[in-house]
Amino acid sequence: MSGLKPIILDSWAVLAYLQGEPSAEKISSLISGSQENKYKILMSVINLGEVWYIIAREISEKEADAAISTIVNWGIEIRDADWQIVKEASRFKSKNRISYADSFAAALAKMTNGELVTGDREFKTLEAEIQINWLK
Repeated sequence: MSGLKPIILDSWAVLAYLQGEPSAEKISSLISGSQENKYKILMSVINLGEVWYIIAREISEKEADAAISTIVNWGIEIRDADWQIVKEASRFKSKNRISYADSFAAALAKMTNGELVTGDREFKTLEAEIQINWLK
């Protein structure tokens, strides 16, 4: 991973970390690197919302709020969805079998020349357009 490229996290990666899945150690290492200013970690506000609703649906809104507080404390830069990002995400969605929320992570990776970190195989169709660091 290049120290110059921003790291983009999607909801899959964040949820894997929060749920203590096998890839959590790698995410933890990325967060530490970001906190040491080796690179920036970015996340779309749309993907942050996806994390919230999944936790709220599966556990509770209180737990979802706590998870968002934890994520914000990691020092991740949460990016709003301006028209440029929305248009690029919509382009990805129109041409690929990918969820609309995932298309925002892909759009952020493309527009920042970043590296998307995920284990979500839905992104497989985008490997020619964005750099992906696959989690297991």
